[in-house]
Amino acid sequence: MTPPIRVLLVDDQALLRSAFRVLVDSEADMEVVGEAADGAQAVELARSTRADVVLMDIRMPGTDGLAATRMISADPELAGVRVVMLTTFEVDEYVVQSLRAGASGFLGKGAEPDELLAAIRIAAAGEALLSPAATKGLIATFLAQGGGSGAREGTGAAEQSGRLAALTGREREVLVLVAGGYSNDEIAERLAVSPLTVKTHVNRAMAKLGARDRAQLVVIAYESGLVRARVE
Repeated sequence: MTPPIRVLLVDDQALLRSAFRVLVDSEADMEVVGEAADGAQAVELARSTRADVVLMDIRMPGTDGLAATRMISADPELAGVRVVMLTTFEVDEYVVQSLRAGASGFLGKGAEPDELLAAIRIAAAGEALLSPAATKGLIATFLAQGGGSGAREGTGAAEQSGRLAALTGREREVLVLVAGGYSNDEIAERLAVSPLTVKTHVNRAMAKLGARDRAQLVVIAYESGLVRARVE
């Protein structure tokens, strides 16, 4: 029997944590293993509870969600932990920074219960970016507005472009499609290959670029200039 997904809830609002706990614990394939009211406590609990997925509020007193995500992502012992950022904003500088810091994706606090549960399962599986089209749109809009202190210009872009040199032509092609919000099945159909082949290319690209998951690939694709942000 597959063990349940271990979920850590992080929000400074106790009422919201309680609502999330009831929802998560109502599912047979997941369980809440801890609650934290700030980022520092979240990092400690991520270590002690061995959580699989952390639902992390971005804005909290003290250590915020962004700082906590950086600490979790930087800890080799927590390499298997996936952070899903919770936000009340559709386009938010902190969301993009969180993705750069290692978060697997984001979800609005106003999301439907089924969306939240699906997000936890997707993050735990590590197979796909949460809400790929929405995340892609958020990053594109933010970078197009000049966000990130010139992420596409200067040393940051140069470093990312240098890392892209390690990719094969097919891996670059797959990276562009990942940044476009396409799933492995959709990419496989476009390239006339099997989904398993696409997954292999994605995994190799992540390894070469030092990306934790598909969310990081999207960020790298935009920051390196491989994919250009467009404002509709």
